[in-house]
Amino acid sequence: MKQAVYVMVAIVFFSYVFGAVVEAAPFTQGNKSVTISGGSGHAFGSDYFVLGVGGGYYLLDGLELGVDVDAWLGADPDIYRISPQVRYVFHKVDNIKSYVGTFFRRTFIEGLDDLDAVGFRGGVFMMLNRGSYLGVGAVYDSYLDCEERIYSSCSNTYPEIVISIAF
Repeated sequence: MKQAVYVMVAIVFFSYVFGAVVEAAPFTQGNKSVTISGGSGHAFGSDYFVLGVGGGYYLLDGLELGVDVDAWLGADPDIYRISPQVRYVFHKVDNIKSYVGTFFRRTFIEGLDDLDAVGFRGGVFMMLNRGSYLGVGAVYDSYLDCEERIYSSCSNTYPEIVISIAF
């Protein structure tokens, strides 16, 4: 947990340092984003430290195509995930901006078959400065071809906290 706090402090610091490069709103067509995430997860009876990075491109104002990757560290088996996604940000609202999105996720688990999942997310973005923002929301995902005799659950709902830098 202490590692997660250090990661989040570093993310906030770098979002202020590098976030000022966007002159226009960060959700404008043609802008790119880099997302860094950190947190904790629980799987196979073990606690993990989850570290992730992602990138996105705004095809239209508010409409982002992106991909996230993350690694679950500190326990066995090793877990890695890749998630292509689409997100829409209701960018014309002042200060707090709602978002909704959907994704496909491929999960690679050491010693087990890969798992595919689909899901959706929703939440709000709060601007930290012109080029960076903090997102708080909820995610629901459902694993396809999941066997509950191996996994305790084939769907999850969990909170998400994201800090992103647009350029």
